[in-house]
Amino acid sequence: MKLALFDLDHTLIDTDSDHSWGEFLVTEGLVDPAYHRQMNDKFYEDYKAGCLDPIAYNEFVFEFLTKNSRDRLNELHACFMQKVIRPMMRTEGLKMIQHHQQLGHEIVGITATSDFITAPIFHEFGIKHVIATTAEQKDGIYTGKVAGTPCFQEGKLIRLKQWLDGRTITESWAYSDSFNDRFLLEYVDHATAISPDKKLIELANEKGWPILDWSLNA
Repeated sequence: MKLALFDLDHTLIDTDSDHSWGEFLVTEGLVDPAYHRQMNDKFYEDYKAGCLDPIAYNEFVFEFLTKNSRDRLNELHACFMQKVIRPMMRTEGLKMIQHHQQLGHEIVGITATSDFITAPIFHEFGIKHVIATTAEQKDGIYTGKVAGTPCFQEGKLIRLKQWLDGRTITESWAYSDSFNDRFLLEYVDHATAISPDKKLIELANEKGWPILDWSLNA
């Protein structure tokens, strides 16, 4: 298998989908604005600093899922896609996905953000295989808990190896913007830093990885 791994937030899209989902809920009047924005911003700063508690953050995000039906959540996500995500989709990212597809490579979207938020976004890019932090469900209802290992930092490697299930990779690529993904980037044969944060710029220069700017204002 030749495998190409794509991060989502600030890699394929020009925003953080998790944080943007929280802002969307505030804007739509669906959550307490002061509390939700305060917590959403705090967790986002923790993520950028590399000290996020992925269980605590995702349980905060998943609380809203437990209070709404699947039909209502799907309706809200469709609105979120139209209003927030589609304008933020990066053309250069789509071109790279299509390049790997034309070469016959297996394409996987891999992200710390939950499957509820990100699976439809990856599918919009034509990526069918998604590895994400999993929102636990029982009888089709969200419980508010994280199922399995959060797909964050070293957890991405754990989840990737679970997905591979013993299959052999003959060559691999990974694209990400974040120093949090250093474990994944160091694992593959060909790592590329995409519009990277400061720490990832330093690591990419040290490792000799290419640095590309896919941002919409590039």
